[in-house]
Amino acid sequence: MSNTPKPDAATLLAIWKKATLIKLNDERIIKQMMAGKLVMPYYSPRGQEIIPSALSMHLTDDDYICTIYRGIHDMLAKGFPLGELWAELAGRATGTCKGKGGPMHLTHPAKGMMVTTGIVGSSMPIATGLGWAAKLDGKNRVSVANFGDGAANIGAFHESMNMAALWKLPVIFMCQNNLYAEHTSAADSRVVDRISARADAYGMPGVTVDGNDPDEVYGATKIAIERARAGEGPTLIEAVTFRFNGHLLGEAGTYMDKQLYAECQAKDPMPILRARLLTEGIATEDDLVAVEADINGQIDVALAAAMAAPFPDPSELKRDVFAQDLA
Repeated sequence: MSNTPKPDAATLLAIWKKATLIKLNDERIIKQMMAGKLVMPYYSPRGQEIIPSALSMHLTDDDYICTIYRGIHDMLAKGFPLGELWAELAGRATGTCKGKGGPMHLTHPAKGMMVTTGIVGSSMPIATGLGWAAKLDGKNRVSVANFGDGAANIGAFHESMNMAALWKLPVIFMCQNNLYAEHTSAADSRVVDRISARADAYGMPGVTVDGNDPDEVYGATKIAIERARAGEGPTLIEAVTFRFNGHLLGEAGTYMDKQLYAECQAKDPMPILRARLLTEGIATEDDLVAVEADINGQIDVALAAAMAAPFPDPSELKRDVFAQDLA
């Protein structure tokens, strides 16, 4: 990866800011759930903050992303408004889906955040369809499919990559490989060492990067997105990372290899990147503390507004379900 583009100082700081928003927001969600103030299924992205933060540096509001139930970090990195996010998490009418979607179905099409899906792997065919639409419209936009390593073993993965390659669609297949598919380790679910090797079968580039390294993720996604915008087709990127919480908040992750868990925690990308900003003179401690305080303040405001907002009217039960309201 030595020949790939690297972020400059300003971009590296911007990546850290996005990743810090994801981390602090995740901590606040968990705190609210533990206090009984939020009741919902929640899939923490802790440990995976760098991937969408670096990727989003190359995306515009016109570009599409699709993600999965563990995808709140993808949404925040692309600019999901905190107020509407927290209202949706709290099930309030002011949420982006009027409080009816919750964390597993976040959408914000105004900024290209098309769907969060609870169906494993379904982000890929949707993103492929959006890529096809972009090509038909002649618009210079890309479509990103975020998914996990488990989803790389289902049919939709292969079908989507085949179609995207065949029609040279501007799709980025971003596999966030956190080494566990729910409770199943990678070693127990596939033979190939690298998921990216599967790209060869479809005649598209495939690359594996350290998902905790902002330089590697930034460089690989820049090349892939520029290639897609130039009409050269899709790329499969495997960003190897680790999740620090269980599959679902509330389960302890006892199935995880203890030595691997300890090794990955020692490589937590957040303190490493923060220390790098200080060491390289990109920011001072006061600068970083001020950013963290500002983000926490934004979360305070969004949380307070969400809790003060009304719940959806009962009439919403049948709305947005059928083409027409039923009597």
